[in-house]
Amino acid sequence: MGFTCGIVGLPNVGKSTVFNAITAAGVDASNYPFCTIDPNVGIVTVPDHRLEVLEKIYHPEKVVPTTIEFVDIAGLVRGASKGEGLGNQFLSHIREVDAIAHVVRCFDDPNVVHVDGSIDPRRDIEIIETELVFKDLETVERKIEDTERRAKSGDKKLRAEADFYRRVREHLYTGRLVRYIGELNPEEVLWLHHLHQLTSKPVMYVCNVHERNLSGNHPYVQTVREIAEQEGATVVVVSAAVEAEVAELPLHERKGFLDGLGLAEPGLEKVIREGYDLLHLITFFTVGPKEVHAWTLRKGTKAPEAAGAVHSDFQTGFIRAEVMKFDDLGSLGSEQGVREKGLLRIEGREYEIRDGDVVYFRFNV
Repeated sequence: MGFTCGIVGLPNVGKSTVFNAITAAGVDASNYPFCTIDPNVGIVTVPDHRLEVLEKIYHPEKVVPTTIEFVDIAGLVRGASKGEGLGNQFLSHIREVDAIAHVVRCFDDPNVVHVDGSIDPRRDIEIIETELVFKDLETVERKIEDTERRAKSGDKKLRAEADFYRRVREHLYTGRLVRYIGELNPEEVLWLHHLHQLTSKPVMYVCNVHERNLSGNHPYVQTVREIAEQEGATVVVVSAAVEAEVAELPLHERKGFLDGLGLAEPGLEKVIREGYDLLHLITFFTVGPKEVHAWTLRKGTKAPEAAGAVHSDFQTGFIRAEVMKFDDLGSLGSEQGVREKGLLRIEGREYEIRDGDVVYFRFNV
């Protein structure tokens, strides 16, 4: 699996520029293919140097990277929860994503008008969060009414469910996001999942800065970092203008351009890496002469479920997993070398796949 990241923000913060730059970063189909599903959705392959190493070892017919889907969600304005602007479109799209990349304007430019007349990252973040909270309140109110109506039958479980939804409502009334509601039991986790609360999504803040402030030391960025620290969120600093320039360059010129700016990598890679951490994702690999394939899973996924990501028959008839660490395979240069060092492991059903595992699944149809 890959994951879907919705890019949100107020108008004129650079949200669409970031989206266009990130999704245009893959114009060379042999390395970073990009395809447009509709005008505001793009799929980009996840850059991973380990695929290049595995390709040199196995010389496969093809290499298949894992992917991430970005959704450029309609701009949000005050009153979006009541349908202002493109609010309804924004809110319907955000329900479908796994995580939110919240682009915050952290640059001054008199030629780019701010919808509220001034640059204030704290205020801008609060506008977005307030609209999400309002919409979540509408959702939970409807759920409370429906559950209370059904609970009149005397069903104790339905009464407990209604009590939980009232707890969520009280939490939202304080202005707090649902993802900070505290510990939940397994049943409450399921109820919350079915609520599809917008403020339950994990968030990374993408600070859009001027080129000269890419070090991330600007006061605007520090404000966002303070908010993120309080929320346990992630911060990525990018310059949408720089990313747009990088995206237009041929692949062989990009490294030199980035080096000239003192950047080790483009914003795309930072956003993907932080997104993986945000969603607790890992990458494992299946290899062979026909195909080297990268797969994405959530941390903690056990071997049979990982096998099922490759093919449903692999999970149904799972016997065992033969596992090599990428670092061992890369340093020794061959499977034979790994075997001779006794570093190939045989794992069963309870084994949790780890980032960088190179796996061969044994199964019985």
